[in-house]
Amino acid sequence: MSYQYSKERVLQELNLTLDNVPEQSVQQLLEMIESADRVFFVGVGRVLLSLQAIAKRLAHLGIQTCIVGQITEPAITEKDLLIVGSGSGESLFPLGIARKAKSFRARVAHIGANPQSSMREVSDLFIRIPVKTKLNLPSETPSIQPMTSLFEQSLLLLGDIIALLLIEKRQINMASLWQFHANLE
Repeated sequence: MSYQYSKERVLQELNLTLDNVPEQSVQQLLEMIESADRVFFVGVGRVLLSLQAIAKRLAHLGIQTCIVGQITEPAITEKDLLIVGSGSGESLFPLGIARKAKSFRARVAHIGANPQSSMREVSDLFIRIPVKTKLNLPSETPSIQPMTSLFEQSLLLLGDIIALLLIEKRQINMASLWQFHANLE
């Protein structure tokens, strides 16, 4: 396989996947983000890396974000939103944190691939990224990429799309965002 062929296949998968993310659920997530005092994020592994990038981007837009487990993590309240990234919706740590957040009456949005997961018991909103998970369910979209790469990539791009929607909605001047960029680098 050549680079060009592989690139085209990966981009084709991403386009197909993101075309099948329900726009209504993305709009609902956008509203939940805007109405929350703070937005917390939880995931594991490569999903967590995608969520960290999303949290950073939203922080650049003036949204108070926090990654669960950070040393400076504040207490979650009923005014906050927890965004859970879990393709299968069965990963123990994110599921346990979502249950704990609900006990404090926080809202929970789950971005995942499995609509029948245990996470549905505690989620106020489910945003489906229809890709293959570690569960290999019959309804999942196959990928040529290893393991759950397509989910993590789609999650990251979905976060950037949400950021762009917020920029447009708030009529933020893109050049002004540089003032929020890290300056101790």
